[in-house]
Amino acid sequence: MTEKIIVEQTGAILRIIFNQPEKRNAVSLEMWEAVETALTKYAPDPSVRVLIMSGAGGKAFVSGADISKFESERSSAEAVEYYNSTTTRVYDMVEAFPKPTIAQINGFCVGGGVALSVCCDIRICGEGSAFAIPAARLGLGYGFPGINRLANLVGPAFAKEIFFTARRYNSDEVLRMGLVNHVVEDEKVAATAEEMASQIIGNAPMTVDAVKFIANQTRMDESQRDLKACSDMVQACFDSADYIEGRRAFMEKRKPIWQGK
Repeated sequence: MTEKIIVEQTGAILRIIFNQPEKRNAVSLEMWEAVETALTKYAPDPSVRVLIMSGAGGKAFVSGADISKFESERSSAEAVEYYNSTTTRVYDMVEAFPKPTIAQINGFCVGGGVALSVCCDIRICGEGSAFAIPAARLGLGYGFPGINRLANLVGPAFAKEIFFTARRYNSDEVLRMGLVNHVVEDEKVAATAEEMASQIIGNAPMTVDAVKFIANQTRMDESQRDLKACSDMVQACFDSADYIEGRRAFMEKRKPIWQGK
């Protein structure tokens, strides 16, 4: 049986690949559970510096839920609650993953695919990519966390439009909205994501990780922000061997050798 979630690490880059191309990488409960397992395993792993999430086949990132599984996975109130709580945990885990995350988007990015992509730090898509959230066509409710993440990226007005119309948006439109960081030729999406990952890996890990943590804190209510943790992470950078190495490498006009400490 083909693995529907592929998890592979090459050097410091971790990849989680949704592998159901015959269904445009629609996601079943077992696939969400596999992603949760991978995130739990690799979040504390210091050898991982960047996570790239993508879809197999080149025609879709993730096209939402696997409707063929609804009868077995959402046939009761309890089953619906379990499914929803699982997807909520995964979205939260992607957003809180301690290392930078990149959504490598080819083709369709629909429903849960958009929800997943906005949990990532950076989104890179191809010129032929198409985005939609068809909840209003299906009568689905959509909770605060997902709408909040989208609105934080594109603003409340565009978030409302995306949900109200449920229409499909092309790559130019989502770039103008700010939903994606970069649009490149379809055949260059993977290479662009890997190049950006390599650029990130070339920088001081403690600085990068601190910036991610602090940037995520800015999205929280002021009463929930851990400003002491932010301050501690910044101070740890200044106290680190990497800070000494970075200064020396700059003066010596060479690439620094980071230790992450």
